[in-house]
Amino acid sequence: MTAPDLTTRVRERLVATGDDGHLRGRVSELVRDEAPLLAADAHAAAVSAIVADVAGLGALDPLLADDDITEVMVNGPGPVWVERGGSLVCTDVTLSASTIEHLIEKVVAPLGLRVDRSSPLVDARLPDGSRVNAVVPPLSVDGPCLTIRRFGARAVALDDFCPPGVAALLAWAVGARLNLLVSGGTGAGKTTLLNALAAFIPDGERVVTVEDAVELRLPRSHVVRLEARPPNAEGAGEVRLRDLVRNALRMRPDRIVVGEVRGPEALDMLQAMNTGHEGSLSTCHANSPPDALRRLETMVLMGDVALPLGAVRDQVRAALDLVVQVARRPGGRRRIVAVEEVVDGEGPTQTRPLAGVAGLHDLPARAAREASAPPPDTAWLAS
Repeated sequence: MTAPDLTTRVRERLVATGDDGHLRGRVSELVRDEAPLLAADAHAAAVSAIVADVAGLGALDPLLADDDITEVMVNGPGPVWVERGGSLVCTDVTLSASTIEHLIEKVVAPLGLRVDRSSPLVDARLPDGSRVNAVVPPLSVDGPCLTIRRFGARAVALDDFCPPGVAALLAWAVGARLNLLVSGGTGAGKTTLLNALAAFIPDGERVVTVEDAVELRLPRSHVVRLEARPPNAEGAGEVRLRDLVRNALRMRPDRIVVGEVRGPEALDMLQAMNTGHEGSLSTCHANSPPDALRRLETMVLMGDVALPLGAVRDQVRAALDLVVQVARRPGGRRRIVAVEEVVDGEGPTQTRPLAGVAGLHDLPARAAREASAPPPDTAWLAS
């Protein structure tokens, strides 16, 4: 009996019995019943493969269990590619079109989503927070595609992103309730850095997080996590990020953490920062701190509130204190490359560099407003 036949027969018997007990034990019994002559190693491998097929993502499960893999890419029928250590690697795992379609359905169906020819694009997430994007024909010409950006299971300390002086400044800035915006490109480590920064929020504060897809794992005891919801198969039930940001204001938050701003919710985030919720954190896609501020202005202007550009810039200047730029270096290493302070002035919103790859140069002037949170020891500052 071939492995595919064994998997099919065991799956059919599981469905027929409706057994909801210990899955691995039940599968082991059925495999032994169907193929009693299998050697111990072959038996264990068959059980693992069937459990992955029934309860997980089949052949992708070993890849998702590898902590060194940060991205899994299925480019249609054929070999599966992964990103390991910042490099693309072709694996020995090969999938057919029907298998890929089955995997996509297993991901999106429990979330009330659908993907077919009439709705060929879908964004979803796995239970561990990993992001999933799927594209099927006719948009995907060579067959269904699946991309999984894994959620980092291992926490990354702030010191891993920057020199000790910069880490001390950022830790103090979070404790002093400055409003921080983390910017960077796709895959630069913005969410991972946000988790590291949030570790310095005092444990007694109530934190409300708002995300498009839940990825943050804040190491705090009092955290409320909110997740946006896309429209269902009938096009109803959508809950936007800006709806959640507005609702978060009614939940008595000490701090609001917006996983990523990418649209009109930027205005609601800025208003939250300007209405007594200091110490809030967020991220956005941008190539530099000045670009991040310009993107925020553009996102606010994209909304349905007709604000003049001057008023938007005033909101940005009043709300944000620091912009932290993170970038991805060769080999996949994520590093903070700049920390800039948002400065007051007329005209376009401007920033003042505080730190770069050479180390810290100055303390943010606006940060001195918090007498209860004195700055770190400045003996290591280089002017």
